[in-house]
Amino acid sequence: MSKVIIEFKDVHISFNGLLVHNGINLSILEGEIISLLGGSGSGKSVLLKELIGLVKPDKGDITVFGKNVTRMKESELIKLREHVGLLFQGAALFDSLTVFENIAYPLREHLQLTEKEIQTRVAEKLQLVGLSGIENKMPSELSGGMKKRVGLARAIATEPDIILYDEPTTGLDPMTAQRINELIIELQKKLGVTTIVVTHDLHCVMTVSDRIAMLHEGKIITVGTWEELVNSSIQAVKDFISGTICE
Repeated sequence: MSKVIIEFKDVHISFNGLLVHNGINLSILEGEIISLLGGSGSGKSVLLKELIGLVKPDKGDITVFGKNVTRMKESELIKLREHVGLLFQGAALFDSLTVFENIAYPLREHLQLTEKEIQTRVAEKLQLVGLSGIENKMPSELSGGMKKRVGLARAIATEPDIILYDEPTTGLDPMTAQRINELIIELQKKLGVTTIVVTHDLHCVMTVSDRIAMLHEGKIITVGTWEELVNSSIQAVKDFISGTICE
């Protein structure tokens, strides 16, 4: 039986008086792909920020590998982040750096590798995302889908235990979005990582997820498979699936 490696316990957070999380409870299992689903402004991305200590909740506990993130010092959070890869919504590549330098950046920041080892690691990760040989290209020379894949190569460069995807298919055409979905599954299988996908893209959720957690009005209102989601009797879930909730 898979063990729990991430757990949110009664997590509350508000910004400028607006309640975003009102008692979040969620357990995430080692090696699974879990998607966080919900409307715009439901607090999906905030959960990722809380997980890696970029935002501290007002109340509650978040444990990763059995350690409480909410009580960590900055030095401890930096060590934790070495085990977590994050694909930002817009890829967030450094425009002035080549593809190679973008992917090498976290390796130089966090690991003690020789230049030869860095070159090998970058080539390996580009191959994994299907972009071998583009090390010398600049971000401005890449399509949106290629930028996403370079961002993904950077996210896995340190060989993390956890990968976080923030809206991985936003702004992509259907074929490129499907390629990203396939990559999420391939990397989970090849690397054995625990994967969290934040999205409101139902096709992405249906394609990649082992389980799905839906946020609504500050709480996780259901956790289950895609089949369980579409057959849910919870009205908010039915409304979201049927598209009556505006994004």
